[in-house]
Amino acid sequence: MSQRKVLLIEPPYRNKYPPMGLMKLATYFRSRGDDVRFFKGDPKDLAVEIFCDEFILKTDDKKLPIHRKEICKYIKSGKIEFIDSLISSLGEVNFNILKSYNYSYRRRQYPKFDIVGVTTLFTFYWKRTVETINNAKPFLAEGGRFIVGGIASTILPQQMEKDTGIKPMVGLLDKPNMIDPDGAEIIDRLPLDYSILEEIDYKYPSNNAYFAYMTRGCPNKCAFCAVPHLEPQYCNYIGISSQLKYIEKLYGAKKDLLLLDNNVFASEQFNQIIDEIKFCGFKKDGKYTPANEYEVAFSNIAAPLEEHRNIRAYTKKIIKIYDELASKIIDEKEQGEFYLEREKLNLLYPLFAIRENIFEFDKIARPLADKFYKQSSRVRFIDFNQGVDARLVTDEKMSKLSEVAIRPLRIAFDHYEMRDIYIKAVKTAAKYNITNLSNYLLYNFKDKPEDLYERMRINVDLCEELSVTIFSFPMKYHPIDDPKWFNNRDYIGVHWNRKFIRAIQAVLNSTKGKIGRGKSFFEEAFGKDVGDFMRILWMPETFIIYRRRYDANLRRKLSGKYKDNFPDDCDLANEWWEKFKNLSEDKLNIAKSIIAKNKFNDGDYECQDKEINEVLAYYKIKRTD
Repeated sequence: MSQRKVLLIEPPYRNKYPPMGLMKLATYFRSRGDDVRFFKGDPKDLAVEIFCDEFILKTDDKKLPIHRKEICKYIKSGKIEFIDSLISSLGEVNFNILKSYNYSYRRRQYPKFDIVGVTTLFTFYWKRTVETINNAKPFLAEGGRFIVGGIASTILPQQMEKDTGIKPMVGLLDKPNMIDPDGAEIIDRLPLDYSILEEIDYKYPSNNAYFAYMTRGCPNKCAFCAVPHLEPQYCNYIGISSQLKYIEKLYGAKKDLLLLDNNVFASEQFNQIIDEIKFCGFKKDGKYTPANEYEVAFSNIAAPLEEHRNIRAYTKKIIKIYDELASKIIDEKEQGEFYLEREKLNLLYPLFAIRENIFEFDKIARPLADKFYKQSSRVRFIDFNQGVDARLVTDEKMSKLSEVAIRPLRIAFDHYEMRDIYIKAVKTAAKYNITNLSNYLLYNFKDKPEDLYERMRINVDLCEELSVTIFSFPMKYHPIDDPKWFNNRDYIGVHWNRKFIRAIQAVLNSTKGKIGRGKSFFEEAFGKDVGDFMRILWMPETFIIYRRRYDANLRRKLSGKYKDNFPDDCDLANEWWEKFKNLSEDKLNIAKSIIAKNKFNDGDYECQDKEINEVLAYYKIKRTD
């Protein structure tokens, strides 16, 4: 079986978790001896990077990598100004080679791969995802295979094929032979290849964790949820101990366990799931010792070549570690010797580093790594990230769950009508000393704004009553498969309007997207009651964001240096409110119809009424005013 060149790409959107699907595919392809490369971003930039590396290697100039950024800019633009300082040292031959790479880039004559795979995430990233797929096409070798899969392409496969010309893979890779005729492995059950994350500069906010599923699907078929499309069959149990053991051996122990199960409480094997989590080291108060990053990188480079480890990724990683070690050396002489030895062995840049020289340098680097990377044991946690179903909470299940290091426990609270069930679930968790909780609060679906306030208020009150911590994250509903709305964020629910949506976002900007403990803070941010909440929703956005600057009543509650930060004579928020609430019913309805659209520039609306226009004038005050 000949080695294939495989390129796996994640589009350039910001996301919290690494691409599990691509990480499983990397494990699959690497196990077959294929050369796997991972890239996150615009594929055109990858072409530039590969061309740049090829050029530097051809020149064999060991100092040229320091000018990598300038060379990349020239290849992309063809502008001589980026390499003015290099022209004389390059020489005519090398300069002509460099020009040829710019020529290839402009004509999209990119390096070729036998397999190109692109993952897709949320549908509101649609335009960026489609651009990524189309920009990746020139990388495909003649007779090669282009694979598109993931969430967005599973939800809208026909639209994806229409926009890209590529028929996507729909659903999970949960059957044998889905990639290769002789590929008997079930790819969805393979351990993740964490090494591909070392190939890119992007850092996922959640990276020091095992990512896995112990169940798949959900027996509920909620109208607002994508799970029935993505995982239509409920699977009661998936073992993970062998996956975690494999990951720890190759990539080092991870701090936390993040399970993306959609409804673990629905599993008939829930007790078995919890027992396996405990077996894997995540029992309550469980600890672990982080892996030595140097040892992880070195052992992967030193592994037998037939094991097909990611040498490129770990060469980049170990050079980065050398740089970090150099910054920690205090003695100037020792620092100089460290640099000179690296220079002698061509270990200043990943491009020229070879295994044999890394082995030779180990006798110098390892003692420093052992000295500077001493690790102590740390507490670890487990998180069912998608939440648990409050309707399925029982004393037995919550007692069992309390045996593991659950933090936070996420309990779904999607509808205000579920308040009694939700409150009982939280109280049951507190009963078994599970005191760190979290949830997403769906809004903009069929709910009313008042419903969102009441759910937030319930959480704040439960924090005080039970001495627990509940972090709530209001989450705006958006249709995922409606042709009108799937590729934007413009959908407005039947009881909502654009101004209300923007007001919620404005408040959440100041609370960093979450609501936690603290009654006084909550009441200032969202209001003392439903009526006060509605006042804030109608309030001009600038007044919402800079509440204390524009509201004298709030400033009177401040003291000391905080009070000195605001002018005493500004009370525009209360001026606005008096004029707003004193409009006649007819005029108030007209004003609200204009405000609801949240557009206040000249020409965005027409109104001849003096009183209404006096109210609308407050909405034109900008943040910079």
